[in-house]
Amino acid sequence: MRWTIKPKPDPEKVNSLSKALKVEPIIASLLVQRGVETFEEAEKFFRPSLDDLHNPFLMQDMDKAVLRIEKAIEKEENILIYGDYDVDGTTSVALLSSYLKSYYPNVSTYIPDRYDEGYGVSYKGIDYAEDNGFSLIIALDCGIKAIEKVAYASEKNIDFIICDHHRPGKEIPKAIAVLDPKREDCEYPYKELCGCGVGFKLIQGLATKRDQKIEDLLLYLDLVATAIAADIVPITGENRILAHYGLKVINSNPRTGIQAILKQVKKETLTITDVVFIIAPRINAAGRMKHGNHAVTLLTETDSEKAETYAAEIETFNTDRREADKQITEEALQQIIQNKEEERKTTVVYQENWHKGVIGIVASRLTETYYRPTLVFTKSGEKLAASARSVKGFDVYNALESCSEHIEQFGGHMYAAGLTLFEKDFENFKNEFERVVSETIDPHLLTPEIRIDSEIDLNEITPKFFRILKQFAPFGPGNMTPTFMTQNLKDTGWGKCVGEDKTHLRVVVKQGNSNQFTGIGFSMAEKSDIACNGKPFKAAYCIDENEWQGNVSLQLRLKDIME
Repeated sequence: MRWTIKPKPDPEKVNSLSKALKVEPIIASLLVQRGVETFEEAEKFFRPSLDDLHNPFLMQDMDKAVLRIEKAIEKEENILIYGDYDVDGTTSVALLSSYLKSYYPNVSTYIPDRYDEGYGVSYKGIDYAEDNGFSLIIALDCGIKAIEKVAYASEKNIDFIICDHHRPGKEIPKAIAVLDPKREDCEYPYKELCGCGVGFKLIQGLATKRDQKIEDLLLYLDLVATAIAADIVPITGENRILAHYGLKVINSNPRTGIQAILKQVKKETLTITDVVFIIAPRINAAGRMKHGNHAVTLLTETDSEKAETYAAEIETFNTDRREADKQITEEALQQIIQNKEEERKTTVVYQENWHKGVIGIVASRLTETYYRPTLVFTKSGEKLAASARSVKGFDVYNALESCSEHIEQFGGHMYAAGLTLFEKDFENFKNEFERVVSETIDPHLLTPEIRIDSEIDLNEITPKFFRILKQFAPFGPGNMTPTFMTQNLKDTGWGKCVGEDKTHLRVVVKQGNSNQFTGIGFSMAEKSDIACNGKPFKAAYCIDENEWQGNVSLQLRLKDIME
């Protein structure tokens, strides 16, 4: 583990913000690190406002998309809402279909089968549209590379509107409208929306034509917040506003389907992290283990009894998913050892019967053991399909682009991508990927990094300090939970390994004559000899609350400790 302390921000800016907000310099420093430098910016940060959402018509082609949907409604055309099978895709489909159905009946949904059709727009989906009389397809969270598919649809007189957030290729599909803030010719001010976020901008565009206010669309934000959390997009700018209000909806008045999921897990108030670990995996499990349609059905259901039945079904899929991912991870780790590949710069593993629905999770798990760009392959029809995951700071999408002669199809982001190739190309691809990564990756990036916002003393941790820190939420990429470092800590003699199998570390620490704090380090038992030998040590940690028998106290959630 390497620790990197973020550069100290400009002292003048910190000083002036500290005075303007009447807060401690440490709080002002954390804000300046996050790009918040003035009283006005701090007000927008701490009090996200719906008024600060951008005009949807700033997005390239938004006017064309709205016009085409209005025309479809006027002519009573059948509209097919098409989306990917993951959380971002299924929430997008639930969002747009439930909004349109609130005033127009001829709307249906389509989620491709992960195994039969694969990712994105499929010929089978277009044939389905033709056979069932749909003349307009709105694709969400996919479609930016579907050049041949969109051309195929237009031969059948089916129009396409694409709402995507993935990086476009050299050419853009010839659809009626292509909404994607990452288009080079799109001047939309915020580039980091997820697919469901782009879908939300579309309903915002439709709403303005129907004299609806943004307040009328609040009830859809539980879906947008779920997608923002699951898709790991930056929680900055517009995403921060959408996530903030979406969490409020999840915690006060969520849709029936989300309520049914929360009943299963009995959790009161959710944070973005809870959405990532509680709601998202369950929605994802439907597309992974069975079919993404189950997720859309749950998210659009308004009858609570039915929703509870669907949620119980999805709970079963999630349990199956957990078992599959545990088993495949073990098999993949064994394969790395058998092939003597522990020292490589990449992990590329393949077994034909691995469950395609969990290879992305397995790729993430493998990076916990071997921290390096990782690809997990399985058999998918005639081809092999893989999920790619990267390490912080390395663009796996670009690395795949460099290996494209061995790849049949690929798409994705800097940190996560998907691809297919023919079995005969697998070994060549594997060798080329290792070569490209070895030649381009900074060796530093192969050691996990803890980024520390600031060094502080334990005396600075007060209830007031923590109260303000809590208001930095929602946390996520671009606004991570602050991580601190404190030196010269000593355990007061209560340090021990805890948990069923004694894998966690619990210490009670002081710094000089400071108050004492409990620190908990999950899966950090091997560090007990550093923490419990009576000698001073330093720790990297986040601050959180611990509730025990009705008493709430501040504790240190340890990330790492060093002598």
